[in-house]
Amino acid sequence: MNTTAKMIIGITVAAAAGAAIGMLMAPEKGTDLRKKIKAGASDLLKEFSTLLSTGKGLASDFKSKIQPTLEELNAEHVELGV
Repeated sequence: MNTTAKMIIGITVAAAAGAAIGMLMAPEKGTDLRKKIKAGASDLLKEFSTLLSTGKGLASDFKSKIQPTLEELNAEHVELGV
């Protein structure tokens, strides 16, 4: 996982934790608060799922672009008898 992905995940988790703490400190009824926390967690899960899907797509694209080069290097390696 690269540094950018780690930063995005860290910021997302920190924002979710901050929002949850803020909700717990707010003077609201328990049922309303639980609904808000559930909705927030659901939104966070959707965002994380989207981020994960994007990452998988980028990894797949990278693999398809680099595969011919890796095969060429492997063929050269075999030809040299290394």
